[in-house]
This record gives sequence, C-alpha cells and structure tokens, in this order.
Amino acid sequence: MSAHLVVNVLLGLALVVFLAYRQATWQYLDPARIWRTPLVMGVVGVVVLANSGVTVTTTDVVFLAIEALVTIAVGLTTGSITRFRTVSTPDSKGRTLQSRTGWAGAALWIVLIVVRIGLDVVGGHLGAHLLTATGTILLVLALNRAARAVVVDQRIPRGTRRASGMMVR
Repeated sequence: MSAHLVVNVLLGLALVVFLAYRQATWQYLDPARIWRTPLVMGVVGVVVLANSGVTVTTTDVVFLAIEALVTIAVGLTTGSITRFRTVSTPDSKGRTLQSRTGWAGAALWIVLIVVRIGLDVVGGHLGAHLLTATGTILLVLALNRAARAVVVDQRIPRGTRRASGMMVR
C-alpha cells in the first residue's frame, strides 16, 4: 500500500467521521454555509485533480458516473430526512435554527463509504484508477453536500430563513 493511498484513506475517514458526527448532533443552521462547504470542496477537488496529471480512461468515467449517482442519491436522501428545531437561546451569530439528520444520516455516510470503497476495489481491478485520487474524493463529497443543500435549502422553515441563503423560493 503506497503512502499516497494511506494518506487518502486517512483523510477520507477523518472527513467522514467529522461529517457523520455533525449529522448526528444538532448544529446551528446557516443557509449560506450549507452551500459554502460543497463549493470549497469542489474547487479544491478540481484544483487538486487538475494538478495531478492523471489520465482519464473510459473505465474511470463509467465508475465516476456510478459513484456520482450514488452520492447524489445519498445527498438528496440526507436532505430529505433533515429535521429542524428552533432554540430559545441564539448562538454568538444570533442564529436560533438548528438541524440534524440523526443516526440515520450518519448511517447514510457509512453506506456511502462502503459503496465508495467497493467501487474503488472493483474499479481498480478493471483499470479505473481515478477513483482513488484526492481530487476525485473531494468532488464526490462536494456533490453529496450540494445535493443535500438543494433539499435542505428548500425545506428551511419559513420565518427562520435569513437573507444569506443562496437559493430563492
């Protein structure tokens, strides 16, 4: 196992653990922030991928498409199971709306990782090596977070939305 692969696996696991924890606990909701995370991960993913000099094959494209469909489906599901609550004491930024997906959202992260690892293994045996690139991992996570953001942004309870949201109703 190469050092590059170990670093990718450790970074991926750390990010998944962090995001699963955030799914399971109540977090203050900032409509602009739900869009900032996928945007930043997507831009970084594209830059890292562009600087990697990896050759893209047809097999890579097929496996990336499958992975994109799975990650978008998980993101849309995560957004649809998100629960909201209003707390009486605002945080330091004046926010009173909180959200979480609970353990079901954390379980969806586990499903996403298992599917991703499975696709990496099968794809690697068939010659798809782009799946293990750090930039690809970041792009897949950005797709997931963007799909979630589309649903959550539209479900934010009226009257609690601040003007900082990215989507317009």
